[in-house]
Amino acid sequence: MKTPVILITGASQGIGAAIAKVFAQELPGCRLALVARSEKNLRAVAKTCLKAGANAEIFPGDVSVEADVERIARVVGKHFGVVDVLINNAGVFRAAPFAQTSVKDFDALIAANLRSVFLMSRAFVPAMVKRGRGDVFNMSSIAGLGAYPNSAAYCAAKFGVTGLSKVLREELREKGVRVCCVHPGATWSP
Repeated sequence: MKTPVILITGASQGIGAAIAKVFAQELPGCRLALVARSEKNLRAVAKTCLKAGANAEIFPGDVSVEADVERIARVVGKHFGVVDVLINNAGVFRAAPFAQTSVKDFDALIAANLRSVFLMSRAFVPAMVKRGRGDVFNMSSIAGLGAYPNSAAYCAAKFGVTGLSKVLREELREKGVRVCCVHPGATWSP
């Protein structure tokens, strides 16, 4: 593939923006579908990627919301066709001791970090399977490999991403879709 379609969630800042910029620099002509909640930040990342030689388009939305994911899948499909590489990078970190983690905060971290991976994969993987090829990269964390204090909700979500990635890898390996789970260490991000 000379000009693959690469969809990156959480592309408006931090690791997601860095991934988009590297693809733009290293793979001129690639087609980037940049997804995040912040349209303003997405526009800035897209502008940088365009200058580097990529075809970058923005698709604002919240990937933890089913209706947003369905809309994103529709508009990305109309604009670019089938996605070749799905990078489930969107996520949120908030530290709090277990006893001080509210149900609302727990649910929000699970939604942003785990539910989003499920929804986006469910929206884009079937077309990869139908075509017989594709790549999925799920961004977990070292918190998805080993627990640490003051991060019960985040660790639970990232352990979930790790587990979901393992299940997807087993289910999709014979169908031409590769699944990789990435476990970065602590990263400073806005």
